[in-house]
Amino acid sequence: MTTSTSSLFHPVQMGRASEDVALQIESAILSEALKPGDKLPSERELQQQFGTGRGVVREAIQSLKQKGLIEIRKGQKGGAVVRQVDVHNISESLALFLKQSHVQADKVAEFRETVDQSLVLLAISRGTDSQKQQLSESVTELAALAAEKPPDLDRLGELDRALNLLIAAMSGNPIFEWVMHAIQQGFSSHDYALYQAVKYRRQTVENWQQTVNHIIAAEPFKAQATISHHYRLLQQCIDEQTSS
Repeated sequence: MTTSTSSLFHPVQMGRASEDVALQIESAILSEALKPGDKLPSERELQQQFGTGRGVVREAIQSLKQKGLIEIRKGQKGGAVVRQVDVHNISESLALFLKQSHVQADKVAEFRETVDQSLVLLAISRGTDSQKQQLSESVTELAALAAEKPPDLDRLGELDRALNLLIAAMSGNPIFEWVMHAIQQGFSSHDYALYQAVKYRRQTVENWQQTVNHIIAAEPFKAQATISHHYRLLQQCIDEQTSS
């Protein structure tokens, strides 16, 4: 669908023309004057509306594409189309930023512990019965998989991430979900190390079982205590790995 933009955009000033074009289109998207699925005018039409050249328009379109606000579709009916920004787009960008910033493992763990302390409280008060049932089933699956000889470490890591994301979803706050997706994509706070060592694997699974039981039983202080214990285990495991 193509939305009329004749009254949305105005000619830009030279010097920062590309940035101005991008900001005007972005503002139209964020204000929902342009909605997901709407097609932007052709490059020629945008040049006329903004009173600028083809290169300026193309640079602005590329900038919006990198932000994930639009996508370029090919074919006869193709062109620049407004995208629906979702959690995966945001999380992937944040995860890449964290990786490139070379954040130390202990800093990630410190942040994760603070977030998790809040998440378990929200999960207790806002989580639905079906979510709590899913949480219980997932941790049972985690324990069964960890008991296998040898266990599938990749699958253990996937289940661990799924448990963290489920608790974030139970918070009912999409911002927590975005951040948790980004952390899980970027680092998982090095939780994978806990499953590689036999003694830490057993303790980690037991800790997960206790945390889930406390969430289901609505025991906030006990749930927070098991969260803190998890990060003590993680720090011990990392210390042992780096000193060996």
